Amino acid sequence: MAMGSLANILKDPPPAYAFELSESGIAFAKIGQVPQINFQPFEEGVLSVSPVRDNIQKSEVLAEHIGALAPSSGGRKRRAALILPDYCARVALLDFDSFPSVAEEQRALIRFRMRKTLPFDVESAVVSYYAQPRAGQTGKIEVLAAVLASEIVLRYEGPFRAAGFIPGFVTTSAIAMLNMLDPDGVTLVVKLNGRTLTAVVLDGAVVKLLRCVEITDGNQEELESVVLPTLAYIEDELSTTPKRILLCGLGLSGERIAQGWAQEWSVPVDTVRSRYGAPGPTNAGLLGYLESVA
Repeated sequence: MAMGSLANILKDPPPAYAFELSESGIAFAKIGQVPQINFQPFEEGVLSVSPVRDNIQKSEVLAEHIGALAPSSGGRKRRAALILPDYCARVALLDFDSFPSVAEEQRALIRFRMRKTLPFDVESAVVSYYAQPRAGQTGKIEVLAAVLASEIVLRYEGPFRAAGFIPGFVTTSAIAMLNMLDPDGVTLVVKLNGRTLTAVVLDGAVVKLLRCVEITDGNQEELESVVLPTLAYIEDELSTTPKRILLCGLGLSGERIAQGWAQEWSVPVDTVRSRYGAPGPTNAGLLGYLESVA
């Protein structure tokens, strides 16, 4: 499910390292038969996630954490996957009657469609996308597109390049997380990471909606202010109710919330799962990425 150049990566050996960044810290994996997974927490203020301004507030501190997780290779370059916070990208689901086969033409068409909705220069922006054929509608294509300001991506990549890494694959946490899900009817995924709440609606393996909003403290009332309109969307646009709701990153309150929602909405509520451990608010994208290259 991960977008953009994942198909190209899978033709070659995947990067040997993967990193997921959040305001809470940096999750890290050295990829092998049994991935070595680690996490370095940040003190407050190292990152401040936004789609429109610099996210890296303390670049020297970030560089120190990268060095602690993956010591110097003595000048040898190492390929790495970089998984960024959901809220630093603008994500949209775009409809096309037809979609070009040439990658550069595809990116140009996406830039054209999103030009008026972005608060930054779309021509220099980094565009990642995943084309989804619409079942039962020949020629109809839905494209899930993530667009990031080039300055933001360059600032994220900078400390990794300085440490000897080549970030050949860049995506966002929620999109990478989708690799952990088995297609099973209409699914609503609710993912919490600090000040960011992401809701994803899937119909089988096809993403129908992805919303990412900034919140205050992640209490149940705030969660439901996003989840309830999303349930209404499913009923209105897909003419159904979700077969299941999956939670990710809700911590200790997740079980209580799951029980309440299951009872109130008569929908099974469970948590996202991975063979590599329980996905949390800081590593769901990393574990999803590991699923994609397993």
